[in-house]
Amino acid sequence: MALKKLFAGLILNTLSVIVLCRLSFALDPVTVGLSSTSSVNGAIWVAEERGLFKKHGIDINVINVGGGAARAISAMVGGDIQFATAGGAAAISAALAGADVVMVASILNKGVQKLLARPPIKDPKEIIGKKIGIVGFGSASHTVLQLLLQRWNLATDKVQLITWESSPSMLIALDKGTIDAGVFTEPTVFIAEEKGYNVLADLVDMDIYYLQNALAVARSYLRNHNEPATRFLKGYIEGIAYFKRYKKETLEVLKKKLRTEPQQEKYLEKSYDLLASVYYNKVPYPSIQGVKTVLDFLSKDNAKAKSADPNSFVDSSIVKNLDQTGFINNLYE
Repeated sequence: MALKKLFAGLILNTLSVIVLCRLSFALDPVTVGLSSTSSVNGAIWVAEERGLFKKHGIDINVINVGGGAARAISAMVGGDIQFATAGGAAAISAALAGADVVMVASILNKGVQKLLARPPIKDPKEIIGKKIGIVGFGSASHTVLQLLLQRWNLATDKVQLITWESSPSMLIALDKGTIDAGVFTEPTVFIAEEKGYNVLADLVDMDIYYLQNALAVARSYLRNHNEPATRFLKGYIEGIAYFKRYKKETLEVLKKKLRTEPQQEKYLEKSYDLLASVYYNKVPYPSIQGVKTVLDFLSKDNAKAKSADPNSFVDSSIVKNLDQTGFINNLYE
């Protein structure tokens, strides 16, 4: 009897190994590139760390491309990555130039950045001739600054643009006086506010839609890999739900990814609360209104933007299917 149990156990273990091997071989490799290191990418990070992509058969590789949205889109167009998280302006500009780019989801359709300046600057008109920090040309922060200048009727050449790799490094530059102002995202913006820097503009209050954090991909990839693309988006959307529902666990992931010091954890928690309850879209449809905002902005210098169809830059078919079949709602039950 003991021998039979031992034999049965060996068979069970062998079968388990075979099943696990088959599952591992069945995983489809997908690389997603992040345009910046920011808490706005929290949904992807928790999906990665909690195995939600793997749950849907995706062998995920999350890399930080850095340097802003334009660089992430270039990496995606070049085939180095399959998906890119980037500001909508970079994806739309690339598509207008003939690149094979389309936005399939958007977790943030409104900006969460703020333009902060060193005292005594208190008014937007006072930034004329000043050095303004952004996270790379073509980045979301670059787009934000251009939209703000347009609203204030200020030409871009009225300020000096200085690029940085991230909001934290830009804050150091502001502290040292290397720049006079900067476009910051969370959670760095909260640290800057506490230090006493003046808020010249808050995107949330200004009701500007421009697709801050969109998920872009090549149309050819969608055609040829629609099934793994769908499973990738399932993991991504489940990551959004996890982010919203599990604060403690999500904060642990954010602290790890952002290398947050203990004294800065309160800022990270504040950032989480706003993203989870206010900013993150439960169903991440890319905003057509956001596309229109970007096209209107680009039309000043790009004739193609004037006649472009806003819907041509978006493919919401996968998100729509997951929404209509109840997949998304089930994540919150």
